[in-house]
Amino acid sequence: MRKLILILGILLSCSLLPESGAKAQIIDGAFDRQDIHQRKPMALPYVREADVVWTRRIWRIIDLREKMNQQLYYPTVPMEGKNNLFNTLLKGIQEDLITAYDARTDDEFKVPITYEQVKEAVGAGSSTQSVRDLETGEMRQVVIQGEVRTEEIKQVMIKEEWYFDKQSSTMNVRIIGICPIQEYYREDDYERQNVQRRQVFWVYYPEIRNLLASSAVKTQTGAISISFDDLFIKRYFSSYIIKESNVYNNRAVNTYLTGRDAMLESHKIENEIFDYEQDLWEY
Repeated sequence: MRKLILILGILLSCSLLPESGAKAQIIDGAFDRQDIHQRKPMALPYVREADVVWTRRIWRIIDLREKMNQQLYYPTVPMEGKNNLFNTLLKGIQEDLITAYDARTDDEFKVPITYEQVKEAVGAGSSTQSVRDLETGEMRQVVIQGEVRTEEIKQVMIKEEWYFDKQSSTMNVRIIGICPIQEYYREDDYERQNVQRRQVFWVYYPEIRNLLASSAVKTQTGAISISFDDLFIKRYFSSYIIKESNVYNNRAVNTYLTGRDAMLESHKIENEIFDYEQDLWEY
């Protein structure tokens, strides 16, 4: 019996060896990785309006300089077939896979903008300058193409809605939109003392899920393969609340509090969401 098992093992190992002269498959790494570009977003359960007994609209900031969030910031240039969040969205807009919306009007996805308008919003639009022709000595107009400075996208704003579903007796959250925020200095600020911030554009999250689900995140471990959609749905990020829906025209926290008080107010809003679900249960 042992001889039979040994013979079968030898035959099996021989069958796994590449044929003489056969070209080996090229794998860039120690093992064959799954092609994440074929992934589809995870289906979310249907929610009936009649089952929602409590809801709260929340706006929060993800600071990409925090260690937990750096996987959204890096790599700032394509590397190993991966890109950061902003470049992934920018490429999707350029290829007409997703729609960008004007962030200067509101956050309700009403005014779509083109890729060229997105470049202008991030300060990378084309401009006309007068230069002197070295051969003729005359001045002529030259169109200068601006560059998108990905490294200046230091924050991301998330618009989401928390709700309690009485059908499942659970508190859930759905992301509604994402807005990159650029930090830059004015051209006349030579000493770079005053940092300027601007919202670049909004994207509607349900529309961009297919793009995010097929785009891999460059994780710190390197071995774990997750998509941007996995990261957002499973809440693998650190953030703080800057605004909630309220009767005061949805005013932001920084309009009535600053500094440490604003931070405490952010924690208070976060705890109110958690406490609502806990208060529904009796022990």
